[in-house]
Amino acid sequence: MARARFLVHGVVQGVGFRWFVRRAGSRLGLSGVARNLPNGDVEVMAEGPPGALDELERELRRGPSASRVDHVEKSELPHELHLPNDFETG
Repeated sequence: MARARFLVHGVVQGVGFRWFVRRAGSRLGLSGVARNLPNGDVEVMAEGPPGALDELERELRRGPSASRVDHVEKSELPHELHLPNDFETG
Protein backbone atom coordinates (compact mmCIF):
# COMPACT_ATOMS: atom_id res chain seq x y z
CA MET A 1 0.00 0.00 0.00
CA ALA A 2 1.14 3.50 -0.84
CA ARG A 3 0.24 6.73 0.95
CA ALA A 4 0.15 10.33 -0.20
CA ARG A 5 -0.81 13.78 1.01
CA PHE A 6 -2.24 16.24 -1.48
CA LEU A 7 -2.72 19.97 -0.97
CA VAL A 8 -5.24 21.36 -3.44
CA HIS A 9 -5.07 25.11 -4.11
CA GLY A 10 -7.64 27.28 -5.87
CA VAL A 11 -11.38 27.74 -5.43
CA VAL A 12 -11.86 24.45 -3.60
CA GLN A 13 -13.97 25.30 -0.55
CA GLY A 14 -17.72 25.78 -0.65
CA VAL A 15 -18.00 23.95 -3.99
CA GLY A 16 -18.49 20.33 -2.86
CA PHE A 17 -14.82 19.46 -3.25
CA ARG A 18 -14.56 17.23 -0.16
CA TRP A 19 -17.61 15.23 -1.23
CA PHE A 20 -16.13 14.94 -4.72
CA VAL A 21 -12.95 13.55 -3.15
CA ARG A 22 -14.91 11.16 -0.94
CA ARG A 23 -16.78 9.72 -3.93
CA ALA A 24 -13.59 9.41 -6.00
CA GLY A 25 -11.63 7.86 -3.12
CA SER A 26 -14.37 5.33 -2.37
CA ARG A 27 -14.74 4.44 -6.05
CA LEU A 28 -10.97 3.86 -6.29
CA GLY A 29 -10.91 1.69 -3.15
CA LEU A 30 -8.82 4.15 -1.16
CA SER A 31 -8.97 5.02 2.50
CA GLY A 32 -8.26 8.48 3.81
CA VAL A 33 -9.64 11.87 4.64
CA ALA A 34 -10.31 15.20 2.94
CA ARG A 35 -10.57 18.38 5.00
CA ASN A 36 -10.72 22.13 4.55
CA LEU A 37 -7.75 24.14 5.77
CA PRO A 38 -8.02 27.64 7.27
CA ASN A 39 -6.11 29.16 4.31
CA GLY A 40 -8.76 28.04 1.78
CA ASP A 41 -6.96 24.92 0.53
CA VAL A 42 -8.17 21.33 0.82
CA GLU A 43 -5.89 18.67 2.31
CA VAL A 44 -6.34 15.08 1.14
CA MET A 45 -4.54 12.18 2.81
CA ALA A 46 -5.04 8.81 1.16
CA GLU A 47 -3.80 5.22 1.19
CA GLY A 48 -4.15 2.45 -1.35
CA PRO A 49 -2.62 0.95 -4.48
CA PRO A 50 -0.17 3.28 -6.26
CA GLY A 51 -2.25 3.30 -9.45
CA ALA A 52 -5.36 4.33 -7.52
CA LEU A 53 -3.44 7.20 -5.89
CA ASP A 54 -2.30 8.33 -9.34
CA GLU A 55 -5.92 8.30 -10.52
CA LEU A 56 -7.00 10.24 -7.42
CA GLU A 57 -4.37 12.87 -8.21
CA ARG A 58 -5.81 13.22 -11.73
CA GLU A 59 -9.30 13.59 -10.22
CA LEU A 60 -8.06 16.24 -7.78
CA ARG A 61 -6.53 18.25 -10.62
CA ARG A 62 -9.90 18.18 -12.40
CA GLY A 63 -12.13 18.80 -9.36
CA PRO A 64 -15.90 19.18 -9.38
CA SER A 65 -17.46 21.50 -11.96
CA ALA A 66 -17.93 24.42 -9.52
CA SER A 67 -14.27 24.40 -8.47
CA ARG A 68 -11.16 25.93 -9.97
CA VAL A 69 -8.02 23.96 -9.17
CA ASP A 70 -4.90 26.07 -9.58
CA HIS A 71 -2.31 23.65 -8.26
CA VAL A 72 -1.98 20.28 -6.51
CA GLU A 73 1.03 19.49 -4.33
CA LYS A 74 1.79 15.84 -3.61
CA SER A 75 4.03 14.57 -0.82
CA GLU A 76 4.70 11.34 1.04
CA LEU A 77 2.62 10.52 4.09
CA PRO A 78 4.24 8.78 7.09
CA HIS A 79 2.89 5.31 7.87
CA GLU A 80 2.70 6.27 11.55
CA LEU A 81 -0.18 8.64 10.83
CA HIS A 82 -3.56 6.95 11.36
CA LEU A 83 -6.02 7.04 8.47
CA PRO A 84 -9.63 5.82 8.59
CA ASN A 85 -10.55 2.49 6.96
CA ASP A 86 -12.78 4.17 4.40
CA PHE A 87 -12.84 7.68 2.94
CA GLU A 88 -14.06 10.47 5.23
CA THR A 89 -14.50 14.20 5.08
CA GLY A 90 -13.43 16.34 7.97
